[in-house]
Amino acid sequence: MFCYQCEQAAGGAGCTKVGVCGKDEDIQSLQDTLTFGLKGIAAYAYHARELGQKDEQVDAFMHEALFATLTNVDFDLSRYLELVLKAGEMNLRVMEMLNDAHTAKFGNPTPATVPSGTKAGPGILVTGHDLLSLHELLKQTEGKGINVYTHGEMLPAHGYPELRKFKHLVGNYGTAWQNQKKEFDDFAGAILVNTNCIMIPKDSYKDRMFTCSIAGAAGVTHIKGMDYSAVIEKALALPPLGDSSNGTLSTGFHYTAVLGLADKVIEAVKAGKIRRFFFIGGCDGAKPGRNYFSEFAEKVPDDCVILTAACGKYRLNYRDYGDIDGIPRLLDTGQCNDCYSAVKIALALADAFGCGVNDLPLSLIVSWYEQKAVAILLTLLHLGVKNIRLGPSLPAFITPNVLNVLVDKFAVKPIGTVDEDLAEILS
Repeated sequence: MFCYQCEQAAGGAGCTKVGVCGKDEDIQSLQDTLTFGLKGIAAYAYHARELGQKDEQVDAFMHEALFATLTNVDFDLSRYLELVLKAGEMNLRVMEMLNDAHTAKFGNPTPATVPSGTKAGPGILVTGHDLLSLHELLKQTEGKGINVYTHGEMLPAHGYPELRKFKHLVGNYGTAWQNQKKEFDDFAGAILVNTNCIMIPKDSYKDRMFTCSIAGAAGVTHIKGMDYSAVIEKALALPPLGDSSNGTLSTGFHYTAVLGLADKVIEAVKAGKIRRFFFIGGCDGAKPGRNYFSEFAEKVPDDCVILTAACGKYRLNYRDYGDIDGIPRLLDTGQCNDCYSAVKIALALADAFGCGVNDLPLSLIVSWYEQKAVAILLTLLHLGVKNIRLGPSLPAFITPNVLNVLVDKFAVKPIGTVDEDLAEILS
């Protein structure tokens, strides 16, 4: 980086700070937090714009916030913290906008049981987040004898009526993004990557992998626009896939579907049949310690309900959790942006019980990895949600002073051991 006061490379002779000599490290920490949050907001706004939705207030904030990261603009910690929390407010707006764009185009998601594995015949695997891209591919492959599979954050596509009506959208293959290299190696068909969360591909599958939209990789064919004829030709030219079943997964628990069960849920809580709700999810990664989230879900008592979202769901969604009076104990609300559904569910429950969100029998166990996770965390803080347990480690860009503010104001805490955390929550 460049230091604007030394006018030389940061860290060079006479420069000991990155960005600006003498800049307060806590301001730098908040600037980093804001920048990462803006990247998450931009991702959701991009998808919403593709579907014809935009928000002038969000756009204006993007300009304001980026301007505020310039050197010598604002070194006031409290004002900067307000700006960071405003990013959370704007992310809530943009998640709502994307939710509305998705439901207007594809209908309100409903619960779906999704086969995991492959079927005999040519296949295309779609990974990423872009539902519009998947929709166009399904239209172009209809009647061609090609089976289409979701991967990673595309699993929630099966909940949308306008996507599920394509009978050749046959199931989900694989798990989260960080397992791409092994899973793509094992998948013999064509592969389409339509957004971020792409790993540098192996040579073994580069020739049958395609990128589109914002995604790209050296040596991989990039498709401009939404003409997927090259992907279709490749899928038909490759040897057909065989039958391979790996059970089923569930998804599609959009807030409209869950709130349709609201009376049953409220009755079960009042009757003592549902003791607590846990949100366990977020962005996943390969760092050691993430097995904490799967172990936590396994040890959650049978009288508790688990909500999940984002690719962190793959840490827990291959297990059968059963139900409580017909209410599934595991509710997959969707992609990372569908944390909006989890927020709506929490707010509706708080309203039904006449209390605040922090007074609900609800605990948030959040895994974070990249920028969209930062944006969602800021949204939760904007809403005043407290006692969030964050892992597998706290963000390295958060300084001790900033962390103290978050602990004092919101009681944010790092995850510990599963048994200790669960015991503390349930007590």
